[in-house]
Amino acid sequence: MPKQELSEAIQDYLKEIYKLQAAGERATTSAIARQMHVAQSSATSMVKKLAVLGLVAHAPYRGAALTEAGERIALEVIRHHRLLEQYLAETLGLGIDAVHAEADRLEHVLSEELEERIDAALGFPTHDPHGDPIPSADLELDQRELRGLDELPAGTRAIVQRVPDSDRELLRYLDELGLVPGELVEVIVSAPFAGPVSVRARGTDHAIARELAARIGVVPE
Repeated sequence: MPKQELSEAIQDYLKEIYKLQAAGERATTSAIARQMHVAQSSATSMVKKLAVLGLVAHAPYRGAALTEAGERIALEVIRHHRLLEQYLAETLGLGIDAVHAEADRLEHVLSEELEERIDAALGFPTHDPHGDPIPSADLELDQRELRGLDELPAGTRAIVQRVPDSDRELLRYLDELGLVPGELVEVIVSAPFAGPVSVRARGTDHAIARELAARIGVVPE
């Protein structure tokens, strides 16, 4: 079933189910409802509809799993979204905290022809401004292995590769600290017993919550 024949709501659900699966989480109706910011009853109704369309396989109490057709549509939407984020950042100069919301508004109306032109104009990028992989035209992903900043011992230097993409205030905060893709960071102290992680970025030391450090993907130097 072509993506353009599906409603924006269906495409959004498929995208969020894909993200849950990619994070290793079960796509239960409660998890989907949380991702979509809707009531669980609404999520349950949509999952049943997706199952009828052959886009998910659903078993009660086990959650939903994308079928091959559902996964391809999810990846097409994600490709549009992340290409748009990269275009908005690289060509129009939008901040890392602003591109996600704008791409959300545009991802469903981007034509395949314009998608190809943007891809070529950007030099066929493999990652968006937040460090998330952009599916190729063949819907393949660059699955590089990253470590969480919280995993590194004191004295380790690393390059930030990926940060959470949907919380605008958090992205603005990370940008102020210098904890965004491409920046060099050094772990100064990694406190025991789930304590904070102290890091040095752009010549300044900061203490950040371990939970947040775990969401920052890095590659040690």
